Amino acid sequence: MKKIRGYVSSRQFMGEGCHQSTQNLVIRDYCERSSLVYLLSGVEYSMNNSFLMLNELASQIPDLIDGVVAYSLFQLPENPEERGDIYEKFLENNGEIHFALEGLKITNYSELLRVEQIWLVRQTMQNCITTIYDD
Repeated sequence: MKKIRGYVSSRQFMGEGCHQSTQNLVIRDYCERSSLVYLLSGVEYSMNNSFLMLNELASQIPDLIDGVVAYSLFQLPENPEERGDIYEKFLENNGEIHFALEGLKITNYSELLRVEQIWLVRQTMQNCITTIYDD
């Protein structure tokens, strides 16, 4: 079975947030359903745009772990180049990155393209005009 380390955050991501204990419960449940050996989570530093812990976890592949399960896809960097660098670190070492909340994973380039399409939709939605109708 594949050894997977969790990845949680103490700060908001894409305007959303979730307690670390809840993030860990979602990750643990995802690993059980996916037959993955869940190792304790690495917690990202609270500074904005910090991905030091995620990069550290990526550097542990393949020697210590087979991949990472993040609570959400949207914990990744909003900057597409930075996101691409992280994808490359995983894929170059035959690692996996899973996203428990969305039920997605990246183990190859076709899965990466699907995840990036979801990212583009989410970023576009932030710029859409919304209206509120009163009755």
